[in-house]
Amino acid sequence: MKGAAFFVTGTDTEVGKTFSSVRLMHGLRAHGLQVLGMKPVASGALVDGEGRYSEDARALAEAASSVQPMSWVNPYLFDPPISPHLAAHEAGVEIDLALLADHLQQLRQQADVVLVEGAGGWLAPLTDTLFMRDLALQLQLPVVLVVGMRLGCLNHALLSFESIRASGAPLLGWVANQLDPVMRHAEANLATLRQHIPAPCLGVLPWQAPPASPLQLQPLLQALLQD
Repeated sequence: MKGAAFFVTGTDTEVGKTFSSVRLMHGLRAHGLQVLGMKPVASGALVDGEGRYSEDARALAEAASSVQPMSWVNPYLFDPPISPHLAAHEAGVEIDLALLADHLQQLRQQADVVLVEGAGGWLAPLTDTLFMRDLALQLQLPVVLVVGMRLGCLNHALLSFESIRASGAPLLGWVANQLDPVMRHAEANLATLRQHIPAPCLGVLPWQAPPASPLQLQPLLQALLQD
């Protein structure tokens, strides 16, 4: 395997895409693979002694097998914590999908697998006419869906799945991330998702899951090898 990649999206913002992505990266590395992460677009920049940074992009970089230029890992970083298309408009920047594809290609040459994490959900706008979906399609990447397990997650997850399927992008699998520590009928909700999403559940991350929380990577590895 060399230069495989997949796209991590979520049922909403703040559902644990980065939390899940880091665990996927650690799991892939445990299988002996060279793994890199990419956050093409991020908003809500933080500042420290090293300058401006995305908390999500930094987490992906720290989980990676090797150090890569942050200009490849996170090409677009905007200051306000708002939708990327609004932040880009405020900054006078047009998000260029071809540029993002070029940076991904640079990363793919350095790794066995590159995990690309979106911002927000599958239909989060990037411009007035483009959505996160269009980035995944431009990059020609299969998808992993992170489901934030809380009241309302069934609707969000199934709508996201239907939109991914309608786009033609293959769904490699999904991760259930427990957002509500006292969610009622959590197991029944999981059973419903397993019934209606015809892709493997790669793992269930409990509330405040430890870093070593297990994920079922074999279906993901098989799909990447076939890609």
